Amino acid sequence: MAREQWLNKQEAHVWQSFLDLRRRIESVINQQLSEDADLSSVDYELLVPLSEAPDGVLRFRELGRMVGWERSRLSHQVRRMELRGLVQREDCATDARGLMIRLTPTGRAAITAAAPEHVKVVRRYFFESLTKEELATLADVYDRLLAKINSDVPGSDTP
Repeated sequence: MAREQWLNKQEAHVWQSFLDLRRRIESVINQQLSEDADLSSVDYELLVPLSEAPDGVLRFRELGRMVGWERSRLSHQVRRMELRGLVQREDCATDARGLMIRLTPTGRAAITAAAPEHVKVVRRYFFESLTKEELATLADVYDRLLAKINSDVPGSDTP
C-alpha cells in the first residue's frame, strides 16, 4: 500500500491561506451582521433562502437541503430563531408529517437591515481585490471543486 503524500509547501500554503481567509471573512461578516441587525452568519444563512422563497415559506427539509445542514443542526437553529421572532414553524397543509418554516415580519426586517452592509463587506473583502480574469478563474475552480465533491460524496450535491 502506497504511503499518503503530505502536502507540498505550495499546497500547504494555499490550504492554510484558504482556511485563514475563510475564518477572517466569517469573523468580519459576523461582526457586521451583529452590529447592523443583531444577527449571526448562521441566522443570515437561513434568512436568505426564506426571504427569496414565495411568501417567505419553505419546507423544513428543503431549507436544510438548500443550506447543506443536517436535520438536528437545522432544528436547533430554527428553534433559536423562533425564540427571537425571526421565523415560525407551521404544519404543512399537504403533508401531515411535513413542517414549514416561515419568515416573520421581524425576520424580514432583520435581513432587510443587514443585507446592504453585508453586500458591501463581501464586495470589499472578497471581490474588490480580484480582476475580472481572476474572478472567472475562481468561478471555474470553485465549480470544479464542488463538482468533484458532489460526484464523490453521496448526498453532498446541495446548491
